[in-house]
Amino acid sequence: MSPSIAAAEQTARSSRTVQLVSFTVGNEEYGVDVMAVREIRAWSETTPLPNTPEVVRGVINMRGAIVPIFDLRARFGMPRTEPTKYNVVIIVSVSSRIVGILVDAVSDIITINEDEIRPMPDMEQVSGLGFMEGLITVGERMVGLIGLERMFSGRMLEAADNTGKPMLAGPAETAA
Repeated sequence: MSPSIAAAEQTARSSRTVQLVSFTVGNEEYGVDVMAVREIRAWSETTPLPNTPEVVRGVINMRGAIVPIFDLRARFGMPRTEPTKYNVVIIVSVSSRIVGILVDAVSDIITINEDEIRPMPDMEQVSGLGFMEGLITVGERMVGLIGLERMFSGRMLEAADNTGKPMLAGPAETAA
């Protein structure tokens, strides 16, 4: 690649803006790409399902669609959220699936240049941070950028897939 093409690509990257919906979980602030957000809803009770991971709060019926709701506190290794009327559910699109994430509160819409996203520090000994795509400094605040595709890869998305399927046979019958 010629130096002028590389410089043009770097300029294009640094001039691209990204908008994030920021929210709090505990005392920390996180953000997701606004383009993945479909809706922000007040907390309402979910229908719990048996044999789902602790991070799955249950499902809601959203205009005829069954949507699994994931508790981000539990996903981050904290105790499960005890929802109040102040909690919110952010409905997001992940890998052509619609899921909800339960958070404490929505904070802001943040607009940044793509080159303001800093990489996560190298912390190999800390597990469970693979879904973090970077960090953003907004004034005095540090906002963690969550990669929804990474967070809901593998077993997490399988849990979302299984929540909408009726269980016609018990576990022993399906193994036969």
